[in-house]
Amino acid sequence: MTPNFRKLQQLRERIPSFACVPGCHDCCGPVTASTEEMSRLPRLDDAVRDAALAELACPHLGEHGCTVYGERPLICRLFGTTPRLACPRGMAPDRMIDARTEREIHIFLVQTRQVLV
Repeated sequence: MTPNFRKLQQLRERIPSFACVPGCHDCCGPVTASTEEMSRLPRLDDAVRDAALAELACPHLGEHGCTVYGERPLICRLFGTTPRLACPRGMAPDRMIDARTEREIHIFLVQTRQVLV
């Protein structure tokens, strides 16, 4: 396991979780992810990606929600856990993400190669 994979896993474990409004996909749009995160996602046909991006949607958003929820990128996991990326429906965890973890995630995102999902 590479240092970036280890760091990614550590950061994921420190992001608080919460239940979204069923059927809501308001925060699901085109995002970037590190190459480490992308390697954990299924490869999609260019036509599927292009069609989703034309609609400003995530190509991994399916009829019943996120098709890669367990492997979703850090940026997706952050939505609703910090005032900087507030849930548009007002949902949030009992405890918001701590400032140290949020800074570490920002540093990770800056220091790793990011590609469009």
